[in-house]
Amino acid sequence: MSLLFSPIQLGGLRLRNRIAVSPMCQYSAVDGAAQPWHWQHLGSLALSGAGVVITEATSVASEGRISPPDLGLWSDEHQALLTSLIEDVHSYCDTPFGVQLAHAGRKASTARPWDGVGAVAPANGGWTPVGPTDEPFDETYPLPAALDLEGITRIRAAFVKAAERADACGFDLVELHGAHGYLLHEFYSPLSNHRADDYGGSFENRVRFALEIARDVRAVWPRSKALGMRITGSDWTEGGWTPEDAVRLAALLKAEGLDYVCVTSGGVAPKIRIPGSEPGYQVPFAAKVKAETGIPTMSVGMIVTAHQAEEILASGKADMVALARAMLDDPRWALHAAAALGDEAAYPPQYERAAAKYWPGYSRARSGD
Repeated sequence: MSLLFSPIQLGGLRLRNRIAVSPMCQYSAVDGAAQPWHWQHLGSLALSGAGVVITEATSVASEGRISPPDLGLWSDEHQALLTSLIEDVHSYCDTPFGVQLAHAGRKASTARPWDGVGAVAPANGGWTPVGPTDEPFDETYPLPAALDLEGITRIRAAFVKAAERADACGFDLVELHGAHGYLLHEFYSPLSNHRADDYGGSFENRVRFALEIARDVRAVWPRSKALGMRITGSDWTEGGWTPEDAVRLAALLKAEGLDYVCVTSGGVAPKIRIPGSEPGYQVPFAAKVKAETGIPTMSVGMIVTAHQAEEILASGKADMVALARAMLDDPRWALHAAAALGDEAAYPPQYERAAAKYWPGYSRARSGD
């Protein structure tokens, strides 16, 4: 058996393999509520053969959405719809679902990609975002309001309530979004946090907010499930967050009882070049965190082929891989990866006739001839 298709234990959750479908924004909700698009999108990915499917960044508060049509989990309506979605998908497959709980901070109230870039005005459904300070991400983004202690307390409570809702929905995993330049990352990066109180200045102060949220959610999220955080491995610029900082944060999260970290990078400041076209360009960050802390670690970033994913695991650089665009390109990526590695993945019985051992055309379809 390949490592990619060996089981793994994350906290109380046992996954059948080490492939996660990474969170991918769909910009298709209405006032935070899931729509038919989410049923087909997540339902299709649940049949991919992956060990777990994690929803897009799902906001814990209305003002925490990246864009107006982002998914949310701050109301009874949101909870009811996501409960129904999970129940519907689990009526035909048992793939575990995770939810990425998020707050976009100063990068909120912006247009979805196909509608242009920059701020969405209140007249068009936008709002005033919040951040560590009143500094915008760049000149095209809305001016945020600086969070005071009352605001910080309110957002902490929103994460807790969203985690309780996620448990009631039937999610098996919560991933706290602490990366990509969103609120938790904005607090711990020296590029975006210029506060002068207990939440700014030193490393210990800057990571305080993320650790408080991790601690708060750990207190309510069942130990029988999995809890992790997506963190940043580097800000990719002088004076920013470093791989060494990521190791320190991961160690603190491990001490708080989190079951894993997913290590990504970038997004906290504009006009920084990130080598995103290089295969596995973020793997070294995950490798460093895994080697120096021992916390189970997911790696992301231009992981495209089965053999590449297997090498990442076999060389000890990560414990799991999380794929996004590769899954959009091929929603059966994991099933095809199993065949490429000489393993067998569990096809839905309705699709079994397309597996290599039953379909003479399988090898021709994969070769492109």
